[in-house]
Amino acid sequence: MRAAQQATKIIPILAIAEDLVGSGFVASLAKPGGNTTGVSILTSDLNGKRQEILLEAIPGTHIAALADTNSVAPQRLQELEDAAHAHGAELSIFRVTKEDEIPGALNAAKKSGAVALNVLASSLLFSARKTIIPQVAALRLPAIYQWPEITEEGGLIGYGPHLTKIYGEILSRQLAELLRGTKPADIPAEQPTKFDLAVNLKTAKALGLTLPPALVVRADNVIE
Repeated sequence: MRAAQQATKIIPILAIAEDLVGSGFVASLAKPGGNTTGVSILTSDLNGKRQEILLEAIPGTHIAALADTNSVAPQRLQELEDAAHAHGAELSIFRVTKEDEIPGALNAAKKSGAVALNVLASSLLFSARKTIIPQVAALRLPAIYQWPEITEEGGLIGYGPHLTKIYGEILSRQLAELLRGTKPADIPAEQPTKFDLAVNLKTAKALGLTLPPALVVRADNVIE
């Protein structure tokens, strides 16, 4: 996105980002300004909620987080640590900047004694899910992810907006407006409004886990 904005101030840019405003891609959600609009997916805001769900799902006093330092600010990581302490738990954060660092970080998370892992929101970590999901399974390390759809690929728990709905319902509508000639500055940037909880009981069984019944009942999607 940043490269596209540097390349043109005229051609419309339709984007999906963790925080369009915070990253400086648009001036505000209501009035984007410039030639860019799209969707902010609230990833950092939901990392804390996923941590709460993880602590509910996997009782224990030590959890880990896998963090892409290109996507999450140090202040946000400190907030997660403080929230864990408030729940009587310790949080160990394992930082990566590129995909080939992920296997080592996951091994370190397991060796730290953490009983569960919060895979923080990040396009890098989402792209690397085919590396992460098998390895956490081999390490027997229960994990929660940013997209509900990840449970369909073997992830234990997912919480957040549906990526397919963001593309299929929001971005597609914005694209139609652009193709009709509306300027990006006149198309408000949007945020998801519905967040789903998904759990994979097959994965839980493979890990030797019994998820709390209250959590399973609350889930929007249960894979059995």
